[in-house]
Amino acid sequence: MDKAGKVLAIIPARGGSKGLSRKNIRLLHGKPLIAWTLEAAKSASSVDRAILSTDDEEIAKVARKYGADIPFMRPDHLAKDDSTSVDVVLHALDQLPGYEWVMLLQPTSPLRTAGDIDACMEKCLEHAADQAVSVCAAKQHPAWMFHIEQECLIPVVQEGSKVTRRQDLKPTYALNGAIYLTKAETIRQSKSFLYQPVPYRMPKERSFDIDNELDLYMVDALMKRS
Repeated sequence: MDKAGKVLAIIPARGGSKGLSRKNIRLLHGKPLIAWTLEAAKSASSVDRAILSTDDEEIAKVARKYGADIPFMRPDHLAKDDSTSVDVVLHALDQLPGYEWVMLLQPTSPLRTAGDIDACMEKCLEHAADQAVSVCAAKQHPAWMFHIEQECLIPVVQEGSKVTRRQDLKPTYALNGAIYLTKAETIRQSKSFLYQPVPYRMPKERSFDIDNELDLYMVDALMKRS
């Protein structure tokens, strides 16, 4: 694959997860959650190097058993609740210069495959875009979503709020958190993964984002059935 530059994949895994304690090393279908993303990243032909960015020694120890490349430990100020993924990526690029592309692969998306990673890169190159993100069909159309103010339902969006048939609504998509791809220079300048990205569509069955105990249980059950 001609990527017009080297691609660095970053797997972020801080120790202080809140929604599901120690989620990155919780077992999922017989392996730590983080192992699924490590294996997908290492198998993707579009990735030149895949690294783990973590502040946590236990996560690092577990990840190394699955071949994780950990060239540095993330500093504490980039592992707080308000630390951003962009800051983590920029820190990694400063530590490892020479990459034209960078890909963020969150370990909470264990059903994303190496094929998805490569297809996302292909989509970006096909459209000569600087960025691409993975999306899936939205579970709920925003036309049927509301705020509640003084016990009154206020439409989140006015357009289509009076539509009563689902088939009359335009398809909508949501970020599924699985893949964020950008040129290194673009994220340095924009400080965002969402600076006019092209969408890479993923099916719902591979778009689970594990945030709590129920998510982990559902994905584990799904994997056992497949």
